[in-house]
Amino acid sequence: MTATPFHDLSDYLAIPRVTGLRLSPDGSWLAASVQTLNADRKKYVTSVWRIDVGGGPARRLTRSAEGEGSPRFLPDGSLLFTSKRPDADSSGKEGESNGAALWLLPPGGGEARAVATLPGGVGAVETAADSATIIVSSPVLAAAGADNGQGSGADSDAATGTAADDERLRKARKDAGVTAILHETVPVRYWDHDLGPDDLRLFAITIPAGEEAVKADTRDLTPDAGRALLNQSFAVSPDGGLVATGWWQWRDGVQSHSELVLIDVATGKRTTLLSDADYDYDSPRFSPDGRTIVAGRSSHHTPEKAHDTTLVLVPVQGNGGTRATDLLADLDRWPGGAEWRSGDRDVYFTADDTGRRPVFKSNGAGGAARVTGDDGYYSDLSVTADGTIFALRMAVDEPATPVRVDAETGEFERLPAPGQRPELPGTLTEISAEADDGHPIRAWLVLPRAAADQRVPMVLWVHGGPMASWNSWSWRWNPWLMAARGYAVLLPDPALSTGYGQDFVQRGYHSWGDRAFRDITAVTDAAVARPDIDETRTAMMGGSYGGYMANWMAGHTDRFRAIVSHAGLWTLDQMFGTTDMPQFWRPQFGDPATSPEMYDANSPHLHIERVTTPMLVIHGAKDYRVPFGEALRLWWDLKRHGNEAKFLYFPDENHWILSPGNAGIWYETVFAFLAQHVLGVSWQRPELL
Repeated sequence: MTATPFHDLSDYLAIPRVTGLRLSPDGSWLAASVQTLNADRKKYVTSVWRIDVGGGPARRLTRSAEGEGSPRFLPDGSLLFTSKRPDADSSGKEGESNGAALWLLPPGGGEARAVATLPGGVGAVETAADSATIIVSSPVLAAAGADNGQGSGADSDAATGTAADDERLRKARKDAGVTAILHETVPVRYWDHDLGPDDLRLFAITIPAGEEAVKADTRDLTPDAGRALLNQSFAVSPDGGLVATGWWQWRDGVQSHSELVLIDVATGKRTTLLSDADYDYDSPRFSPDGRTIVAGRSSHHTPEKAHDTTLVLVPVQGNGGTRATDLLADLDRWPGGAEWRSGDRDVYFTADDTGRRPVFKSNGAGGAARVTGDDGYYSDLSVTADGTIFALRMAVDEPATPVRVDAETGEFERLPAPGQRPELPGTLTEISAEADDGHPIRAWLVLPRAAADQRVPMVLWVHGGPMASWNSWSWRWNPWLMAARGYAVLLPDPALSTGYGQDFVQRGYHSWGDRAFRDITAVTDAAVARPDIDETRTAMMGGSYGGYMANWMAGHTDRFRAIVSHAGLWTLDQMFGTTDMPQFWRPQFGDPATSPEMYDANSPHLHIERVTTPMLVIHGAKDYRVPFGEALRLWWDLKRHGNEAKFLYFPDENHWILSPGNAGIWYETVFAFLAQHVLGVSWQRPELL
């Protein structure tokens, strides 16, 4: 059998990973963010590459030990990026920055220079299409530049003195040995890090003209932000005069909704465009003429109904009473990644759709037409005036690569990118089955290279979410690594999966365990009935919600020889009170003290006495979305009931296992566990464990 990068973990981990894409103002090239292993192969470093749309090999533009990210363009073609790399003009203070600085690479090439620093570092960066306005986010200590009753505004002393005040307070905390954080609202953690004592604010950056050695001026636009900008994205109007952003409002310190607000860059005055306690608005984008904004709108979970998502249009000159127009009232899909066509008023976006994520174009009458017809998952759209779409395209059988798409035909062309499209150790096909309630259930099936008459073992992999889909490439949950070791891999989309309409989500809304279990069982039965699958040698695994399903299925079937549960939910009333976002789940499941019905019907821990399948439990200690206590409780319950189990613990990883070394040992352990129980090979403990 011909070796591929998937046969050797070190080769696999070294494949370059394209993670972002941005089109230059003149449309001649794309700035791509690319992750590669550093020199000692202990971490991934992001750099910025140039991809010429007219052809020619991709070229690396930036290089440093710290890496670079968030490429954005100014109208003159200058490239901005963020980096913690040392600044040669920092008077001997190289390497002492608390975070990333903002760097500028001139349009004609040459050396990049640091143009702006902030005590907490530069986070997200956005620019204006027709002006030199730059807006960045940065974490700031709560007391820095405090409004003190002056009102929000960039022209106040508090706003202009924020950076200096923040630097003073950070030094004072460090000198005093203070690490404590005072919380007055939720959340207190997010995914893998504590929130506070600083919170995000937006700053306007002005780069002095012709002064290459002078740092930019920074102005605090949001001195009263608090937690309002947590996980929000923002956009700058074409003329640079306005910033649109989502803005959290917290009610009773517990529940929240996200407004859509406008911030005047000159004065800092904030105006609320859209606000409704039952909806969240996010991801705004200005139209090319600056008069209209398209934004995402998501309804909230209720005890009866799952949330729904659409795109809305709102005029920029609106106010608190503005009504939003639902752009996609007739589209039964959840859209995202909206972008305007340059110089036009057409809106393009992507949405999960039957195991793919194609590009759509709004028809202006409540619906949309699908632009791409292939199996790809598209993101990072840029749409030119002539109807050309530049995007990242990936698929279950191909990692992300830059492409050019003809908006009329939907045909795509791959552009030169770092690395080469890796050869796969198998093939991809699609299967379907009918669930017990008559709903069709579809899945991708990865098949390894095998002799024509050979029946291969199979691993069932359930995706996370739960409101997600197996429709794209995954570096962390890569089925081709399993195929290289002779396994078929089944990737189903059961109830609660996206891309099949709101009713498909709703049918599993109150039945996280049983409804999805029956859907998965139906398509698994269809897979093992194939002549090339050995139904006597099967295993099951999943992460996050997939880990929840691993735990659920362990207590409801003994058909699998082994089950791997990564970051899985085990005790729901415990998990929904300790996760970083309890306010997201509690409205659906209710209060376990007064309304325990949903918890009793769906919590896997209540079925521990029925678990007989050997289990591998995996969890990272810094996982705040599914807290580490879920694994501790599962591990204890398995051991006290005498179950055969192993526990792979990562003290310094989060919901995902990200460092190359730990990712490699993750796969080694899973391979050894499955080989023992599915293939009948003696257990071989990974050497480094």
